[in-house]
Amino acid sequence: MIYKDKIYGKLEIEEPIILELISTPAFLRLKGIEQAGFFEPHFPGSAKSRFEHSLGVFILLKKFGASLEEQVAGLIHDVSHGVFSHCLDYALGARFEKNHAYQDKILEKFIKKSEIPGILKKHGLDLDFILNDKNFPLKEKPLPDLCADRIDYSLRDAVSMQIIEPGEVSYFLSNLFIKNKFWVFKSFKSAKEFTRFFFKMNRLVYSGVPSALMFRTVGDYLKYTLEKGYITDGDLYTTDREVLEKINRYLKRDNQLKILWQRVNNKVKFKIDSRKFNAHVFCKSRAVNPLFEDKGIIKRISEVDKKWAGVIKKESRPKEYFIKFEK
Repeated sequence: MIYKDKIYGKLEIEEPIILELISTPAFLRLKGIEQAGFFEPHFPGSAKSRFEHSLGVFILLKKFGASLEEQVAGLIHDVSHGVFSHCLDYALGARFEKNHAYQDKILEKFIKKSEIPGILKKHGLDLDFILNDKNFPLKEKPLPDLCADRIDYSLRDAVSMQIIEPGEVSYFLSNLFIKNKFWVFKSFKSAKEFTRFFFKMNRLVYSGVPSALMFRTVGDYLKYTLEKGYITDGDLYTTDREVLEKINRYLKRDNQLKILWQRVNNKVKFKIDSRKFNAHVFCKSRAVNPLFEDKGIIKRISEVDKKWAGVIKKESRPKEYFIKFEK
């Protein structure tokens, strides 16, 4: 199979287990799940799917020599995402808003109901081993460390939003290597540049006002339609388009639904006002503290840039917004 990725270029995928996993209904469904949620009204042209990102994590791990088991874990790590990705966290209760944890919570249960366990067993892989992130530190590490998931989504988002050029992706990747199961930059300069880049992405995208609006409005839209019975819990694990088509049948007869839909599409004026507001939202915030090599010694950015430790502490707290809509 020849696959052309937007940021990594052309790749031939030959591993039978990977090809089988990609062809499952559970994985193919990710083509219909927007990576960011529903960002088009805020950043037109930015759409990309969970399918692209999941394959991207696999490609990145493959390029850097990760084991086949880790490549498999990277490929399927997002298969349990519901419609509109992390917007769903905002429809399911405040306990998920600050950490975007719902998808991870249901991953094992979701996979066990899919075709994936049978494929893993066929190829001699243990499902419990694949689902344990501790076995795969290149694929997944807690913030502020780098991991394949974090590297791919930040670079992919930045290219799709035209924040960086594809050549900058090549620059970052060419300055990375693996040592003792950690992602390490070849110099302080390249590590610092990635740190600044990720800081910009966090402020502009991940924890910025556009994301706050998207998460709150899409979450409220889904919650309302679930409560009204326009969609069911099962619909949340179809695709974005299928859910919207099902909901849109009710737009003409439900004025509240129309108002919520206008908010989702960024058609309603708003302001940030902590005194008079009708929407409250938290955004998960992120910062990284990469490793780099200096004369054979592995260091962290914060060891050289002493101020960065304080920035990480500040940026790691969820951002809180109070939004006042005109209607």
